[in-house]
Amino acid sequence: MRSVDRRVDRALHERPPVKRTQDLRGKVVVITGASSGLGRAAALEFARRGSKVVLAARREDDLEEVARLCREAGGDALVVPTDVTDEQAVRALAEHALSLTGRIDVWVNNAGVTAFGRLDEGSFDVHRRVIETNVFGAMYGARAVLPVFERQHAGVLIDVSSVLGRVGQPYVPSYVVSKFAIRGLSETLRTALADEPGIHVCTLLPYAFDSAHFESGANRVGLDPHAMPPMQSPEKVARALVSLAVRPRRQLHVPRYAALGIALHALMPETVERAILHLVREWHFGHERQPRTRGNLYEAPDQKGAMHGHRPARTSLPGMLAWAAGHFAKQLVSPSARRASLRPHAAT
Repeated sequence: MRSVDRRVDRALHERPPVKRTQDLRGKVVVITGASSGLGRAAALEFARRGSKVVLAARREDDLEEVARLCREAGGDALVVPTDVTDEQAVRALAEHALSLTGRIDVWVNNAGVTAFGRLDEGSFDVHRRVIETNVFGAMYGARAVLPVFERQHAGVLIDVSSVLGRVGQPYVPSYVVSKFAIRGLSETLRTALADEPGIHVCTLLPYAFDSAHFESGANRVGLDPHAMPPMQSPEKVARALVSLAVRPRRQLHVPRYAALGIALHALMPETVERAILHLVREWHFGHERQPRTRGNLYEAPDQKGAMHGHRPARTSLPGMLAWAAGHFAKQLVSPSARRASLRPHAAT
C-alpha cells in the first residue's frame, strides 16, 4: 500500500494544478472551419481575449482575412489551410500549432457541412461526405491533439455538436447523424481521460444561427433552406463557445432554454417528433427554386467567406408557434388534414 501511495503522491506532484478557469491571453487555440460562420466568430472572440489562434479551413484567402481581423482585435493568428477529411493534414495542423509555443491549450472541432434532402432520395455520396467531414474530421482532430494534451496534462477540447445532436430532423439526416456521433465522441473521450483532471472535453450544442450554412450546403430538395426560428447570431454562439475554454463544462446548450425542448421530447417523444415534422415541412424551405447541387461538400464555396448568411428565418418564433397552434387544432377537428404530404412542396 505504501508503494501505491508513493506513486500516487509522485504523480500528483508531477502534474500542474488543475485550473477550473483560465486566462486566455497567450493561449494557443486551434479552430477548424475558421473561415466563416461560427468558426470565424470564435476566432475573433478568442483574439479579443489575447489568444494565439490557429485558423484552419480549405480557403487560404478567407483565412488570411480572418487572421488580419484577429490581429486587429488584439490577438495573434497563424493560417494553416486544412481539409479535415485528410488525417495527415490534420496532424500537420497540430504540428503547426505546436510551433508557436510548444503547446496547444484549446482545440475546437468546428468544421462541418450539411446536405438538405431526405435519406431515401438522391445519391448516397452526399451523406457519406457529410459524415467524412463532420465525424471523421472531429475524430482526426481528437487523435492529433490528445497526445499533446496528455503530455501537458492539460488542455480543452471543444466539440461543436448541435441541438440536432439530441433531437432528429427529417431533411438533414446525415447532419443529424453526424451531430449525434460528435456527442458520442465527446462521451467516449471523457471516459478515456477520466484519470486526467486537467484535460477537459466539452460539447457545444447550439440551436440554429445566422450563417451561410443554409446557402452552401448540398441541396437535394430543390428549394431554398432557411433556419428555423429563433435564429441566433454567430457572435452569441461564439461567446458561449469561448466560455467553455475559460470555464470548461461537459456540455452547453445555446440558448440555454433549448434544453427545455429536449426535455419535452424525452417526456412526449411522439408528439414532439410529429410537431417537428410539420413545422420543418412548413417553415424550413422557401418557394424559390434551387439547383440540386453538392454545395461545399467537396470544394470550398465560390463565395467569399463571411460570418453571416443572407437567408433570414421565414417567420418569427411567435409567428411559428401561432401557426403550429392553428395547424394542430385544425388537425384535431379534421382527420383528413392529417393525410397532408410529408414532404415540402415541390418547386415548380
